[in-house]
Amino acid sequence: MAKVVKLKSGLNLCLAGAAAPKVEKTVVSDTVAIVPDNYHGVVPKVVVKPGDKVQVGTSVMYDKNHPEVQFVSPVSGEVVAVERGERRKVMKIVIKSDGKSDAVVFDKASSAVEVKELLLRAGMWAYIKQRPYDVIADPTVEPRDIFITAFDNAPLAPAYAYEMLNGDDAKALAEGLAALKLLTQGKVYVGVAAGSNLNVPAGVEVVAFKGNFPACNAGVQAHNIAPVNKGETIWTLNALDVVVMGRLLLNGRVDMMRTVAVTGSEVATPAYVRALPGTPMADLLAGNIIAGDYARRVISGNVLTGTNVSLDGYLGAYHSQVTVIPEGNDTHEFLGWALPGCKALTTSRTFLSRWIPTRNSKPDARLHGGERAIIMSEEYDRVFPMDILPEYLVKAVIAFDIDRMEQLGIYEVAPEDFAACEFVDTSKLPLQQIVRDGLDALRKEMN
Repeated sequence: MAKVVKLKSGLNLCLAGAAAPKVEKTVVSDTVAIVPDNYHGVVPKVVVKPGDKVQVGTSVMYDKNHPEVQFVSPVSGEVVAVERGERRKVMKIVIKSDGKSDAVVFDKASSAVEVKELLLRAGMWAYIKQRPYDVIADPTVEPRDIFITAFDNAPLAPAYAYEMLNGDDAKALAEGLAALKLLTQGKVYVGVAAGSNLNVPAGVEVVAFKGNFPACNAGVQAHNIAPVNKGETIWTLNALDVVVMGRLLLNGRVDMMRTVAVTGSEVATPAYVRALPGTPMADLLAGNIIAGDYARRVISGNVLTGTNVSLDGYLGAYHSQVTVIPEGNDTHEFLGWALPGCKALTTSRTFLSRWIPTRNSKPDARLHGGERAIIMSEEYDRVFPMDILPEYLVKAVIAFDIDRMEQLGIYEVAPEDFAACEFVDTSKLPLQQIVRDGLDALRKEMN
């Protein structure tokens, strides 16, 4: 029986627009895009040019800092554009699909060396992140332990049991877990929701978590199982990405197709669809946005940690959810915050909605205030399920006090761990960006 960890701190947001547990269709797009900004910390070197023919699994770019880390095409077809921005920064690589799914065939792997080489060449290494710094794992450093999260309790998040426990994907998950076990002398942990019946290979330890968001974050789970200390490295993964690895190991071919939850109050029919990362949002949401002449925010991911990409954007490389909510820039409330707030989505006791029983809210993207001094009210602690002082850590990051940051646990955290804190923050600070900038500066300083 799995060990159960109960987390008291956290945040539960009940939003309108949850997806019905049924796959409606497979979204087939004429084009897909590889967006380097999806892979934080990577310095991309593009190895294709417009007009080149590619197969599924063909390398299109690599990381200049670690040339062995490849990024591959999810479709077969032709490269139609390599778009660059200021200072020739690579913005995206656009590939036109030929609909044939011709794929590179990789050799099977059985040893640790072969598995690592296969994951690197086939573009799967990008799914492995490390603590500290929350970046793609350094392939030259062996992790102390590996932590995989197999559930998601963010707002309107997809149901993992529905996505994974269905025949071939269940086999692929087991194969991926077994391969990851070869890559560390430590333990492989899988975090599941309390009550889950997920089966794992021998040697993999299952730990159940009971609590609100961000209990689903791999970093939060690692902190409550075996925290990372200075000088140590751990790897974190999402179970859905382990499934993609498992397909490669079983079949010798790259198959990045995943189930995506299309959610949010502005979606006419919230549902699950099958799609590839890099699919245009315009295709994912075609004909499925409620009619109206007001602005919408299209988010790749969930409302707390996702990326605002607009209809011209693409499904993120790590995302299995799309959320659409009102932008709110055309809303003008009389007296604003002074109203009773019967419909406000808030944790503040100054609004009536805080005392109304749980219901599906329809929030917009407004900030409802401006930045101000940090208010030391312990409001972060109520939604931050780690034995860390988040307010003091944020202050240390802003001041870039390295000694203080290390003492307060900077090596354990990722920006997503502060998403709930950012929501309840009366100071209206961009906490996730602050932590991201702090981790990047610390990484540069230490390396």
